[in-house]
Amino acid sequence: MSNVFVIARHELKRIFVSPLAWAVLAVVQLILGFVFINLLIDYARNAEYGDQFTGVADYMGGALYGFATIVLLLVMPLMTMRLFSEERKSGSLTLLLSSPASLTEVVLGKYLGLVGFMLALLALLAAMPLSLLPGTDLDLGRIGAGLLGVFLIMLAFGAAGLFVSSLTREPTIAAVGSFGLLLLVWLIQILSYQDIPFAEVFGYLSLIGHYEDLRRGLFDSSDVVYYLLFTALFLWLTVQRLDLERN
Repeated sequence: MSNVFVIARHELKRIFVSPLAWAVLAVVQLILGFVFINLLIDYARNAEYGDQFTGVADYMGGALYGFATIVLLLVMPLMTMRLFSEERKSGSLTLLLSSPASLTEVVLGKYLGLVGFMLALLALLAAMPLSLLPGTDLDLGRIGAGLLGVFLIMLAFGAAGLFVSSLTREPTIAAVGSFGLLLLVWLIQILSYQDIPFAEVFGYLSLIGHYEDLRRGLFDSSDVVYYLLFTALFLWLTVQRLDLERN
């Protein structure tokens, strides 16, 4: 396990040395901050006219987290595109695969480094609704469920992007491929609304279907299990892809 943390520390440092990471954090915070302020103004306007049909946590957190998933769908492929493809392009992947670390340790180390970036992104996202805590009776359970959903969907996005990055030596192709894969698994939710065979199966496989309950503050262990299995599947596929390359 020591190899995992060594690789993770190196990857996290490499991520934050890159201007891309800081640009992504700044742009995401700017966009979501703009959305948050507009939601706050809208909620205050509704309260002024006596329209308090939802609590502040439901109105602010739910809408903000819903919009955040769209932003994450766009930016996470940018953060995963270089994880393996850039190392393959520069030739350093050969050295990494020949190191004493196992393939599983290499993949987990890379992924944990990315998770460190995710936590920074999550902290910025949490700060906005929590800033209302001194002046309102905020439902922390509702906010916590929404943040859990955001974190789980980031884990899924990151694992899928890591796998796609292991398939190519061009970071831009990895970014486009990751976005296409994630969007496809997102949009199969549409098939669950159609009168077709296995409609319920398509609904279960969709990334966004399991997120909606958490966004509304409804915790269901099956949703958590889905994201963990999705993440584990693509991490395993990444290990298998690298194993083929090593052999």
